[in-house]
Amino acid sequence: MNISVKNDNGHVVLELNGRLDTAVTSQVVADIDQQLAQCDRIISLTCDASRLVYISSSGLRILMGLAKRYNDFSIVECTPAVYQVFDMTGFTKIMSVKKALRRLSVKGCQVIGAGGVGTVYRIDDDTIIKVFREGTTLEEVQTEITMAKEAFVLGMPTAISFDIVRVDQQFGLVYELLKADTLSYLVKRSPEKIDHYARLYASLFRQLHEIHVPLGSLIPSAMDNEVKAVKHIGRYFDSAKIDLLLRIVESIPQGDRLLHCDLQSKNAMMQGEEIMLIDMGEVGYGHPLLDLGHSYASMANLLGSYEEIIGLPGDLSSELWHRMIGYYFNGASQQELEHRIEQIHVVGLARNFSWLSLSDSFPEAVIRECQEAFDERITRNKDHILEVCSTFKDWEES
Repeated sequence: MNISVKNDNGHVVLELNGRLDTAVTSQVVADIDQQLAQCDRIISLTCDASRLVYISSSGLRILMGLAKRYNDFSIVECTPAVYQVFDMTGFTKIMSVKKALRRLSVKGCQVIGAGGVGTVYRIDDDTIIKVFREGTTLEEVQTEITMAKEAFVLGMPTAISFDIVRVDQQFGLVYELLKADTLSYLVKRSPEKIDHYARLYASLFRQLHEIHVPLGSLIPSAMDNEVKAVKHIGRYFDSAKIDLLLRIVESIPQGDRLLHCDLQSKNAMMQGEEIMLIDMGEVGYGHPLLDLGHSYASMANLLGSYEEIIGLPGDLSSELWHRMIGYYFNGASQQELEHRIEQIHVVGLARNFSWLSLSDSFPEAVIRECQEAFDERITRNKDHILEVCSTFKDWEES
């Protein structure tokens, strides 16, 4: 039985390797005490059981003793056999014990789309997987599942994943979608049907924006998240540019409608005749203007490759969005429609840069591209942008 200890500023990981049975109990206790004594402080103690192949009752007593000594104690990455021992003995009811995540490979799998937080692959006809960018925490992945469930309960057709997996060193979410295709794929395959798909796309937005998020919901404020996102990218832009982005965002009216905040055509899936949402990590409540601005930034004013990120050529992506917005504002005059699109465009300009907050590991080339685009898209048009922002108040929530 081998043990090792890793200390990250007081967050200590105890790795167990081998069989923790009666024959080695005394030596293991001595080894653990010796190595933990070398830690200056212990804020939390996590027992990594990924290589623990067997545990006896005496081994369980060792872990019980550690749980009593350290308030923040947990056991993670248990194999099914070891987890069963913890479960049968009642340990899972008195301390945090987690199974090891199933491992999957995406080698050779079709890429459906790529975005700021990860890449979506098709595993087979029935299954897709979203692989999160390296550095994404398990808590962030679990939040996405929670948001999907909350949206589903409120009445949105969402694909919900109950299976978190490992793909190399990254986390993944598996979705089982029988014979489902992304809206991007369908439009690209049958561009002559783009008007039909634009109607469905608009209906998805309308369905979302008709839902009032009640007080007490776990769904967060999309406006608060957007402000935090803008402030987060202060590492890339000077204070004057951040202040200008904040003026755009803070001009958006308040609201309580359900927003997806990343409703690109690759995040809408068609399963038979039903259209549903995936990728729920940015769900929030607020004013529809924010949601439509986010989608415009991706679908019609993207910084980056349309093919790689949206799964469509740029002209087809823009056409789909503009047809969609016409159906969204069904019955509006041409003048009113153009006015709304201009407002949405300005909000989309802020999203063109705030999305950098989704990860702190974007390549330098991506960051430089955004920095170079800022002056062209925003600084040179500052007066016009602020003038448009002053009109946001005419878009009250209806």
